Amino acid sequence: MPDFTQRSTLPEMMDDFQLGNDTIFPIMDELEVINKLLGGYAVFFNALKKIGIKNDMTISDWGCGGGDSLRVLAKWGRKNGKNLKFVGVDATATAVEYARLHSSPYPEISYIHSDVMSEKLRADQFDIVLSSLFTHHFDNADWIALVRKMLDCSRKAVIVNDLHRHWFAYHSIGVLTQAFSKSPMVKHDSKLSVLKGFQRKEIEELLAKAGIANYQLRWMWAFRWQLIIYKDGNINAE
Repeated sequence: MPDFTQRSTLPEMMDDFQLGNDTIFPIMDELEVINKLLGGYAVFFNALKKIGIKNDMTISDWGCGGGDSLRVLAKWGRKNGKNLKFVGVDATATAVEYARLHSSPYPEISYIHSDVMSEKLRADQFDIVLSSLFTHHFDNADWIALVRKMLDCSRKAVIVNDLHRHWFAYHSIGVLTQAFSKSPMVKHDSKLSVLKGFQRKEIEELLAKAGIANYQLRWMWAFRWQLIIYKDGNINAE
């Protein structure tokens, strides 16, 4: 039986930044389907409504993978009459290649091939920095450094969409990927991702260590945490 009492520190197969097109491209297709099935994009829509989006804002997705979140957000921006720019950042070259190919209908989306801790990402470079199922790849000390940098590079807010470590989520994603996935990597990493996810108290403790108090933390379906960190204002945890 897996240990749900603490975060797993095992590396995911996806953490190999040298994966080739023949491996990455089918995985990106599958992950987009899984995100749609599990309502992962709703975390962003809800957060953006809370923050308030204005024309000419730039939203950056760190650890963007194949860019599916950015394409969904670009569609949302167009539907709502917003003139927005989107910038994806990922350290895996083939993921960025996939993202660029699939984002060609969206000139408002661009990509940076870079480690997120790189100097290519500068203070106040973006209005909003967000990430989806990305921060659980970092151990606790690196998570703190990552979130601090996300906040430093944003002018308005940070949105983190990540996993709640829970036995039901672990077994459910195992059943789902067994039924829908052809990729051994997706089947392996999806369950391990849950084990690398967070309990509410853990996120609160990490934020306290990071010196961050101006945030909202909310549980959302399906076993997701929505964390909004505000650059200014006086918003407290829910």
